[in-house]
Amino acid sequence: MHIDGIDKIILKNLMEDARAPILSIAREVGISGAAIHQRLRKLEKSGLIVGSKFVVNPKVLGFKTLAFVGIFLDAASTYKEALKRLKEIDEVIESHYTTGNYAIFVKILCKDNEHLMQVLNKQIQGIKGVSRTETFISLDQQIDRQLKI
Repeated sequence: MHIDGIDKIILKNLMEDARAPILSIAREVGISGAAIHQRLRKLEKSGLIVGSKFVVNPKVLGFKTLAFVGIFLDAASTYKEALKRLKEIDEVIESHYTTGNYAIFVKILCKDNEHLMQVLNKQIQGIKGVSRTETFISLDQQIDRQLKI
């Protein structure tokens, strides 16, 4: 897909602040607000923009432990059922089917280490087909960004 300089300015503004006023972006690029809306519809229709969302700070809600868990499966045939069960665990916020040592790599948010231990021992390790897990607790996140446009 080709995006021109105006599209890049629109995207950079909205990626930085999704609530940026359309008219202020329009003034910056020198086109009408309606033209900005048309371009945004075009970018959405192309699949480049897949939505907008508010980001909740989990620490404010008491979720202070972020962990990544590598999940080993007994057999590849258990993947679909394991994934179905992982989707039922609210603390699992991302899941990736990977190459390498783990069949599945998940990102988990918990209130503390005790909560993490309960999620691991009582939920994830109880899933049929999960042979073992390997957990990495994040101490700090230094980079959090989208792809540069």
